[in-house]
Amino acid sequence: MNVPIVAGDFDDGTYVRRFVRGSDPRVATCRGKLQNKRSKLNQEINKELRLRAGAENLYKATTNRKLKETVALELSFVNSNLQLLKEQLAELNSCVEAYQNDTNDEVSMPLIPLGLKETKDIDFRDPFKDFILEHYSEDGENYEESIAELMETRLATRTPTRDAAGISLLLRYYNQLYYIERRFFPPDRSLGIYFEWYDSLTGVPSCQRTVAFEKASILFNAGALYTQVAAKQDRRTERGLDQAVDAFLRSAGTFRYIHENFTNAPSMDLGPEMLDMLVQLMLAQARECLFEKLELQSREQRDIDVSLDLAQEAAQVSAVYSDVHALISREPVRDYVPESWISLVSVKREHYLAVSHRHVAAGLLDHPMSDFRPETRVILERIQRSDSKTQLEVMVPKSESERQLLGRAHVREALVLHEESQRLQRMCRELKAKQALVKALRRAQDATLDIYGRSGDDEDIRELLDAPSIIVATKFQLSLTHPDFTQHGGDDLFHGLGPIAIFSAKRHWTAPRLVQLQRGPNGEGFGFSVRGDAPVIVAGVEHNSLADLAGMKEGDFIVSIGDKDVKWASHEQVVRLTKQSGHSISMKIVTPMDRNYLKKPIKSNGRDKGSVSASSSSGVSSGQPSPAGSVTTAHVARRLPWNPFKKSNGQRDSRDLTFDNVILR
Repeated sequence: MNVPIVAGDFDDGTYVRRFVRGSDPRVATCRGKLQNKRSKLNQEINKELRLRAGAENLYKATTNRKLKETVALELSFVNSNLQLLKEQLAELNSCVEAYQNDTNDEVSMPLIPLGLKETKDIDFRDPFKDFILEHYSEDGENYEESIAELMETRLATRTPTRDAAGISLLLRYYNQLYYIERRFFPPDRSLGIYFEWYDSLTGVPSCQRTVAFEKASILFNAGALYTQVAAKQDRRTERGLDQAVDAFLRSAGTFRYIHENFTNAPSMDLGPEMLDMLVQLMLAQARECLFEKLELQSREQRDIDVSLDLAQEAAQVSAVYSDVHALISREPVRDYVPESWISLVSVKREHYLAVSHRHVAAGLLDHPMSDFRPETRVILERIQRSDSKTQLEVMVPKSESERQLLGRAHVREALVLHEESQRLQRMCRELKAKQALVKALRRAQDATLDIYGRSGDDEDIRELLDAPSIIVATKFQLSLTHPDFTQHGGDDLFHGLGPIAIFSAKRHWTAPRLVQLQRGPNGEGFGFSVRGDAPVIVAGVEHNSLADLAGMKEGDFIVSIGDKDVKWASHEQVVRLTKQSGHSISMKIVTPMDRNYLKKPIKSNGRDKGSVSASSSSGVSSGQPSPAGSVTTAHVARRLPWNPFKKSNGQRDSRDLTFDNVILR
């Protein structure tokens, strides 16, 4: 099933639709089927939670003992069902195979990706149309297409493709939410729109009215999608490993961005403890992929110095997984994440420490003392530390026997750690069935046994002292990549409502009123000047002029001239339309209510000076000739102001020359 994703561009103020297509991965892929099962489980969990809430309320409210016993029994059934559903969801979250690259015959250590948060569809049509009519004084039916595009885009974000296009779709919708929040979500009221999202790991629904919750959930899905993109890369190639590292760093940067910019999260997956753990987990997986790349690059030719460098890098991977294990094992994260995640982190901690000792052993046992350069001896002394009475004190071998002794001690330590990693894997029910993990651990152990076999000494290694510890160090610094929203655009679907800095949900203005000005036979001017762009603002109104008598005020916004909307028009465009109006002009204007734009009229002795220039950017009228390109009108003859609220005797004041020329609405 293909889901159309609609977006658009603006060309000279006109919204032009363009179409992109996003596919629904739920239909054909294992990953999609997994997400579909997760969605159904979320709905079942939500149903059981509602039943439990109702039963608990009934239990508290009733005083009938028999009814209490019945409700208590029902509660036990509901809690049992909830527990089963959450266990099923945890099992789905442990199914990492569906996200891995399945074209690789060479087994790799499985990575931990994240599933996407699920949400419910939202119908924006009626709330948005009502708000457009009430707040913007426009017909909401004119924005039916824009609302439909928003809803279609949101629907498509629920099933993004697992590639750069899927990421772009999510971040493009995130950018659109900036406009939606400012257009339709005033700080002092609610439109009755609720954003409901299911927790990614527990399936528990959370609901909020704020767009911030929608933004954070979309960003979480972007970070989760980055992990899926990373997990599917072909890690047999340097290119695939580079892409995996980049995707994990972007995922970590996205989770860090959520942690820094969104607070008081209603769901656990957006909580600070969980986000902190996810950042470190993604950094650890990025470093794991980087280490795999270093191993791949040195596979053909690996001297002792390269082996020692790989040993320290492997020790670094083990150390970062140890840090992740400390975060993932503490409350409340431990009770939230799948048990298989905690076990896999423990397995990798032991596994990469074993790989570290194996690389040291390979460097020592595969190269004679003649290959030991002075730099090699310095490296050996720097990367090893004897911190126990049961460990060898030999750091830098001085003879062939010491080289063999130290190398075999590291082999022994590596084999012990391999056994420990496999024991941890077997203790976890979910990991016990992961054939890819079983094969990867056995292959690593076989590689260590192969080094032991090449040592050529049949002495029982169990009698050896422990190998020195390997000091953790790395030559590579990884930095988070925060989401770059500027690369993904984001259209203001409600562009026609006007510039968002002025026409937003938090600002207020009067309803548009029609002003019609018509010059008299004596060639008088309209009596106002304008300044600024989008929207053009009334800069000044001459006292007793046509504009003044029509009710125009300094600070008013001109929103249309004739039948043309000018909320986005430039100063020059408004001047041109004013020129073309001739002796009569019809405008719609609004008065902002957020601050006082009105000024007292300036009175002068004798005549009121000034011609009115509609192209004046300063808003200052003077008796000097107008510059080229301006619309200059004749002076307005002095007359008494007309008061529409003044009682009259039925006789029209002969001095009121504008009675037929001004319509006040």
